[in-house]
Parts: sequence; structure tokens; C-alpha cells
Amino acid sequence: MSVKIRLKRMGSKKSPFYRIVVADSRSPRDGRFIETVGTYNPLLDPAQVTIKEDLVLEWLSKGAQPSDTVRNLLSTEGIMQKHHEAKFSKK
Repeated sequence: MSVKIRLKRMGSKKSPFYRIVVADSRSPRDGRFIETVGTYNPLLDPAQVTIKEDLVLEWLSKGAQPSDTVRNLLSTEGIMQKHHEAKFSKK
């Protein structure tokens, strides 16, 4: 089983809102998930992103793979940088 950190679409038609969730890679986009780790609202200017940093770093250390969009959001928030620093400082 591989675990992904990805977006789950919420909101009504033409007004998307996303939850950033940790899910099994085999489950559908809006299906079962393990844990919610943040939200993303692209309609606001600038886009609103809230992330539970400690949970995301914990899942990344366990081997969860972020989707491309989530990786960009995490990089913008500086979380990927912290993950890489923690990963390489242990060695």
C-alpha cells in the first residue's frame, strides 16, 4: 500500500474548495482517506492555504508521497524545505 497526500474536492459546482488529505493511493479522489491535514481555497486572491505542518511532516517522514499540486503548495509554505533539512540532517 502506498500512501499519498493529495487534494479532495469539496464545494459546489463552479466554486471548488479542497481538503488536503492523506489517503491510500488506490482509493478514489473523493473517497476514503486516512486523515485531513489542511485546506486549500483557490478562489480567494491570494489563494488561502492552511496546513497542519506537524502532521504533514510526520506523514512525509513515514514515506507518504505528495501529489504534484500538493508538493507545490507545501513548497510555497516552506514545509518541503523543512522535510528535506530534517531528512538529511539525520544522516
